[in-house]
This record gives sequence, C-alpha cells and structure tokens, in this order.
Amino acid sequence: MAMFSSRIWREFPHRYRLEASKFKKSGKTYFPKRMVDPATGDTKQDTVVLPDAGKVVTYTVIRIAPEQWNDIAPYALAIAELTDGTRLMGQVVDCAVDDVKIGMEVRIEFRRIQSEGHGGVLSYGYKFVPKWY
Repeated sequence: MAMFSSRIWREFPHRYRLEASKFKKSGKTYFPKRMVDPATGDTKQDTVVLPDAGKVVTYTVIRIAPEQWNDIAPYALAIAELTDGTRLMGQVVDCAVDDVKIGMEVRIEFRRIQSEGHGGVLSYGYKFVPKWY
C-alpha cells in the first residue's frame, strides 16, 4: 500500500498541469518545479507549461515488478525528450513492450497510476502513449 506524503500532495497541481520552472539566467527548464536553479543559484524564474509531445530517448522493460504492479508486468518505462528539450520519465502504455523503440514519438496523457486499497485514494499522473495510437 502506498504512503502519500505532504510533499507529493503539494506537487499534485504542478504535475496535473505539467507546470515547470524556466530560469532566466540559464534558460533551463526543470520539472517538477524548483525554487532555485541548481546550476547557477538563480531564483528568478517563469512558470511554463510543458508541451505534450516528444520522443523516447531511452527505455527499460520491467518484467519482475513490485507487488502493487504485478498485474501489469511486463511494462515499459521510458525517458522522453519533449519538443522543448525537457526530459521526463514515465510508463509507456497502449502498446506491447516489444513495440517500444528509441526515437518513437509519444504524447502525454493523464492516467491512473495507482490506488490505495479497494476503497482508497486514486493517484493520477502522466503516462506516455505512442503518437500512432
């Protein structure tokens, strides 16, 4: 059973809207949002919404999953580079794990990630869906 910390709850609005920090000095974008740019120490930033499309940079297939995700194994986790250059990690869904390839175009969709027991809290987040789906 998952434990939800207050940090996770505080980050939900940013994760649902895919809001990121874009720092003025370095021009780098960080997701989830950060208060300080780790490269420069800059605190001046703009809030930007990440694009919902990108390409798979690398991936792995989880064949022996943790107990709470045994029912969906095997599944693919990928790092996708979005059209603005930001990289995110997420599960690739709606295709066979053998169809996942480096360079595959994906889009971001919000889906159920997990539930806390039979009548518990549902946790939603983003997953990658092949663009051709």
